[in-house]
Amino acid sequence: MRFEHLGAEPRIHPDAVVAPTAVISGDVTIGADAQVLHGAVISAEGGPIVIGEHVVVMENALIRATSVNSVHIGDHSLVGPMASVSGATIGEEVFLATGVRIFNGAVIGDRSEVRINAIVHLRTKLEPGSVVPIGWVAVGDPTRILPPHEHEAIWEAQRELDFPGYVFGVDRDTPDLMVQLTERYARSLARHADDRRLD
Repeated sequence: MRFEHLGAEPRIHPDAVVAPTAVISGDVTIGADAQVLHGAVISAEGGPIVIGEHVVVMENALIRATSVNSVHIGDHSLVGPMASVSGATIGEEVFLATGVRIFNGAVIGDRSEVRINAIVHLRTKLEPGSVVPIGWVAVGDPTRILPPHEHEAIWEAQRELDFPGYVFGVDRDTPDLMVQLTERYARSLARHADDRRLD
């Protein structure tokens, strides 16, 4: 299913294959010989998404751009089942395994691997050829790659990255943080009310 969003329509190369149950919304460009499988959602929420040639986006993956952070996925990369990429730059020949989470402002260098259920946090930069092990967390710039049980070290680095401020423009110390965050986000998402289905 293709949707016009914010006046922009997806541009899909004629040699790309998009499953009929995938959702492609807004300013999305999909390159030659790319494959987008069933249940995948690729949604440009105010910023563009560019998916290169021979990219595979597997079942139920979510790729979302924002007005602050666009998405670029380089040629010959794979986005695994149930993976989530939000406002990030993914290099060429990158492997994002099942269930990975890539957050806003992250940069993943060419030929890197982010393995099953691993996380690349907000504004984290992975150098080319990096590996994030199964279930581990990459955080910060310079990047620290930590096992999930080192929560305090992850939180120390993550706190400085300021997720609510960077993504939602809300001060973490605001007493009604979740009220402001959800109201602001809901207003932004309400722009889908005017979407137009193209197929």
